[in-house]
Amino acid sequence: MDKQNITVLKEFIFMGVTDHPELQAPLFGLFLIIYVISVVGNLGMVILTKMDSRLQIPMYFFLRHLAFVDFGYSTAVGPKMLVNFVANHNTIPYNWCATQLALFILFIISELFILSAMAYDRYVAICNPLLYTVTMSQRVCWVLVAVPISISAFLSLITTIKIFISSFCGSNVISHFYCDSLPLLTLLCSSTREIELIILIFSALNLVSSFLIVLVSYILILVAILKMNSAEGRHKAFSTCGSHLTVVVVLYVTLFFMYLQPKSSHSFDTDKMASVFYTLVIPMLNPMIYSLRNKEVKGALHRIWKNL
Repeated sequence: MDKQNITVLKEFIFMGVTDHPELQAPLFGLFLIIYVISVVGNLGMVILTKMDSRLQIPMYFFLRHLAFVDFGYSTAVGPKMLVNFVANHNTIPYNWCATQLALFILFIISELFILSAMAYDRYVAICNPLLYTVTMSQRVCWVLVAVPISISAFLSLITTIKIFISSFCGSNVISHFYCDSLPLLTLLCSSTREIELIILIFSALNLVSSFLIVLVSYILILVAILKMNSAEGRHKAFSTCGSHLTVVVVLYVTLFFMYLQPKSSHSFDTDKMASVFYTLVIPMLNPMIYSLRNKEVKGALHRIWKNL
């Protein structure tokens, strides 16, 4: 590619999930089902935790925002990916690509820190139950959600602006099924070292700091549980953390698989499949995990169903 051949791009072309025509229809059907379940599950969780009076506690306040964030980043990617399965040309306008990237970064960083806030909430509930109401006041809960989302929006804008104010070369083919930062960097004519450094620093800070909050919270929770004399108390404490811990493990295992494997072992097809799991499957699984593992959520579903 001639790096001096700078052109004004009006659109980008996605390579898509697969280049096998015979797989287009089955994959469209599969991903449509996954996306519909994700939308219904996450919006249902938002409505459920808002309507049911017994779920008006900090744990479900965070769960409601987690469901909204899951809906946000799956919707930033899912509909366009589905359209590309049936469209003749897998294209996206220049401005839409920038918007998709900004929204995806915003929601995915927010997800990490909302999960961290949920871990802290469980720590306070188990380790300091007498101070729980004071410590996890409504104001504190809003701060724990609003501050990470504000930071996420700031980091999202910086990354997106830095990429899209740079000069793109003649090629407009993105080796992915959505506008992600790393595939877009390969299309830039100018040096990408500064942007790559920004992405690396932001990714490391977000991933490591959120993971440390979760890890420290659960170490303290485990210590507190092991000190409990009552087997029933230990079981109840474990059950209140089970759903959240399952969601955290699924998300972080996927993230570490994607970002911490050696470059020599990276495969384009493997990365795309990991991205599908990351962007569509996890947002579908989260509300299912909380619904199946949480008696209060199942009870709220039953009460609302009886009132219909």
